[in-house]
Amino acid sequence: MSAQADQPIGMFDSGFGGLTVARSVIDLLPSENLVYIGDTARYPYGPKPASDVRSFAIELANSLVNDFKVKMIVVACNTAAAVALQELQETLPVPVIGVVEPGARALVSVTKNKRVAVIGTAGTISSGAYDKAVARVSSDVVLTAAACPGFVEFVERDETTGVAVTELAEKLLAPVRNADVDALLLGCTHYPYLSAVISQVMGAGVKLVNGADETANSVRDALVKNNIARSVGASSKGTHEFYSSGDVQQFAELGRRFLGPELSATKYWQKK
Repeated sequence: MSAQADQPIGMFDSGFGGLTVARSVIDLLPSENLVYIGDTARYPYGPKPASDVRSFAIELANSLVNDFKVKMIVVACNTAAAVALQELQETLPVPVIGVVEPGARALVSVTKNKRVAVIGTAGTISSGAYDKAVARVSSDVVLTAAACPGFVEFVERDETTGVAVTELAEKLLAPVRNADVDALLLGCTHYPYLSAVISQVMGAGVKLVNGADETANSVRDALVKNNIARSVGASSKGTHEFYSSGDVQQFAELGRRFLGPELSATKYWQKK
């Protein structure tokens, strides 16, 4: 085990949607330390210009490396991963994992009829990142991609059921339903919180895919590959720190509902 092993894994997202990935990482790797930043002061990332999102991602990643001394970064935001992952991987001194490639692998692995779909923010879908990722995994799978503006805002307000969000889902998911897909990737870390509504609209014949578990597997593999995995033992349970660039109390309250008791408190992260 290298000297880096006890350093934390760094993770960031535009808000608390990335806590779905954090949950999977904590469950799979309970001995690892974790630092998570939710950039709630600037969410949602989806409608913003790619140049702005790239700038945010670079700032957050550099903060994790310089201020928190992380040994790895997980870009737990589909929009940020779609526009900035390659640059982060090329410029940062630590391994960087995104959520797009793991999600694409998980999606292709479950389809039977070779017709699949991904939904995400406008920024993620317009980037074409999932089109390229799915094509790299399998050339004979047909992908339908649809942007779902408004979903993130519903989740951030903790409005995950009800008439309004259901009507929006029916409207936005219409082209996906018409494509006769049998698997749908929730291509935004906020969307698993809307699984009940999305599943209701899509019907029982469509399997919803959450890439969080596959991303956690990629994190584990990268830790082992780089010899920076923390040793597993009864006395080596990891510590977890959570930061928000916006309202820390709101982040703690909403985030705890989805992540669990590990999110006992949130600290303020100062954006530049």
